[in-house]
Amino acid sequence: MPRVLSDADVAGFRARLCHAAEQLFAEQGIEAVTMRQLAVALGVSPMTPYRYFRDKDEIIDAVRTSAYNRFADALEAAFDSRSDPVERSIAVGEAYLDFAVSHSRAYALMFDVIDLKSPPSEGLLAAGDRAKKCQFRHVQGLIDAGVITGDVSDYGNIFWAIVYGFAGLLLLGQMTPEEGRRLHRLACLGTIAAAAP
Repeated sequence: MPRVLSDADVAGFRARLCHAAEQLFAEQGIEAVTMRQLAVALGVSPMTPYRYFRDKDEIIDAVRTSAYNRFADALEAAFDSRSDPVERSIAVGEAYLDFAVSHSRAYALMFDVIDLKSPPSEGLLAAGDRAKKCQFRHVQGLIDAGVITGDVSDYGNIFWAIVYGFAGLLLLGQMTPEEGRRLHRLACLGTIAAAAP
C-alpha cells in the first residue's frame, strides 16, 4: 500500500517532474516525450507520474505555468529596481532578454503553439496574463509620467515586438547579448522619442 503523501511531498515531486519535463521537452520536442521517459528520468516506476498528474497535457500546462511565473518574477523585479520611467522601461526589456537567453528552454515552451486535448488551466491563463501585464505596466508608467502620449495597448505591443524580435535574434546567435542590450536600448529610446508629447 503506497504511503500517504504530504502536501510538501506532492509539491516537491511535481516540481522535480516539471524540471525534468522542461529539459526533455526542449531536447526532444514535446510530442516525442512520453510519460514513461519522464518516469525513467526521475528513477521512478512508469505509473508514479500518474499519482501527481492526470496526463502529459497536465504536465505541459504545469511546466508552462511555472515558466510564465518565473518570467513575470524577472520582469517585476526589473520594474521595481528603477524609479525613472524611461530607465524602468529599458530595465524591463533587458530582463526579458536576459530571461530568454538564460532560460531558453522555458522561454521556448512559453511561446510554442501546442495542440493539446485539454484547454489551458486557470493557473496557466493567470500566469500568462501576469507576464503580459508586466510588459504593459512600464508603458503605463511612461504615459502617467507624461513621457509619451498614446494608447497603452498600442505602445505595450510595440515594446513587446521590439524585445521579442531582439530575443529571437539572440537565441539564433545573430548577435551577442551585449549587442542585443545596446540595440534594444536604442530602439526603446527611439520609440519613446517618437511618442513624446
